[in-house]
Amino acid sequence: MYDVVIYSVLAAFYLFIVLSQMLVVILENRQPVKTVAWLMVLFCLPVIGLVIYFFFGRNRKREHFVSRACASQLARRAAVRFYQGGFPDVPEDYRPLIKLFRRQSGAFPYPDNKIRLFVSGQDMLDALLRDIAAARHHIHVEFYIIEDDRVGRMVRDALLAKVREGVSVRLVYDDVGCWNVENEFFRQMEREGVQVAAFLPVRFPKLTSKVDFRNHRKIVVIDGIVGYVGGMNLADRYVYSMDAGEAAWRDTHMRVMGNAVAGLQRAFLSDWYVATEQTITSQVYYPREEECRDILAHDHEPSVSRDALVQIVTSIPTAPWPDIMQGMILALMRAQRYCYLQSPYFMPTERMLFAIQTAALSGVDVRLMIPESADNRILTWATRSYLYDVVRAGVRVYLYKGEFLHSKTMVCDDMLMSCGSTNIDFRSFERNFEVNAFVYDRQAALQMKEIFIEDEKKCRMLNLETWGKRPFWTRMAESSIRLLSPLL
Repeated sequence: MYDVVIYSVLAAFYLFIVLSQMLVVILENRQPVKTVAWLMVLFCLPVIGLVIYFFFGRNRKREHFVSRACASQLARRAAVRFYQGGFPDVPEDYRPLIKLFRRQSGAFPYPDNKIRLFVSGQDMLDALLRDIAAARHHIHVEFYIIEDDRVGRMVRDALLAKVREGVSVRLVYDDVGCWNVENEFFRQMEREGVQVAAFLPVRFPKLTSKVDFRNHRKIVVIDGIVGYVGGMNLADRYVYSMDAGEAAWRDTHMRVMGNAVAGLQRAFLSDWYVATEQTITSQVYYPREEECRDILAHDHEPSVSRDALVQIVTSIPTAPWPDIMQGMILALMRAQRYCYLQSPYFMPTERMLFAIQTAALSGVDVRLMIPESADNRILTWATRSYLYDVVRAGVRVYLYKGEFLHSKTMVCDDMLMSCGSTNIDFRSFERNFEVNAFVYDRQAALQMKEIFIEDEKKCRMLNLETWGKRPFWTRMAESSIRLLSPLL
């Protein structure tokens, strides 16, 4: 009898906690689809659902990772010459987009940049190692994943060599992205002089929603003049074939040289502040325009454009607006002829899905390229549940066969292209720290378009009629997983 009373009290207490958390979820006024998803988790998964919500579901929008003073100083340093000399001429068709990014996060349009695109991990790694070897003052490195493998050790050894030459080296890695990497890998770099910081480390008793706010950015800044941004991490799978007959992952990365590196520098130093609480705003990290121009003249790396206008746009989960997602939506809605998108995952927010459908229905040639299968079966099912919605609106969906497609790019109307770390999914748009370069340049856009068309040769185009005839249980599984897509 006593045991029954104890169990009844515990059950009532647990039910009270669950119901109170469900009430909190409702009162937070999130998007309805996310609210319903969390209510399902709390109601349908006893105990486990509460644990999942405690770690991943609590709304932390009020948390500020970067102090206003630090953000203001970094923004001022990154764009000081534009305050003094006015803003560059911008393309008429893209002024609203450029203004949107400026007003939301202080992302300034930087002129006179040299751009090179990489679709080969080996080419990107070779160029990165050459630029690291040429560094004179500082090297800033930030990746979601840095593996202790051939690629990770090559970059590590190159950084250590520069430290011995007196170059300042800082490195930020995401604590969750590098969970499977032994601490000794990073400790060795620290012992030899590299300043290393883990981004929002997950350690008890601080294991809360920090698990959910991850730094998905991939940034390298060398001497404030050369930068890298895109989708590639530092791991073997981006460069080497992992198994017999399986090629390295197909991804896209970008090397930028010139004024826009100030935007990457600002992003890195913001994350450095989050990871270390050290504010770095010295002007030495932002070379003057004439210095950039002089080094550009002596750079012999191949490029697609030498005078591109570039905006470096970041998004953080606690910002009032989802900057990158809103920019992609505006680009879709203003596209006149075409807009091509690549993403390894496709779980769009309602707003993004509506923009894609609206653009296609208005006669814009919208194409979406995703992998035939994602690197996770659950994510594959969730992605496929959205494809019928876009195909029936007139979007051409290409399923990339062979190696895993990890590229996150966009190109519109032979004038705008974007390359960065942002997937077309809820997590990238709302829960991760992300960065994308938006490039307003005809030559760069045409090359990105050419890359997309070349990738089409390795794809099969989804057919609406045959897609609708998939087995019932397959569609049932996909639709069921879709209910949880805001949480994946």
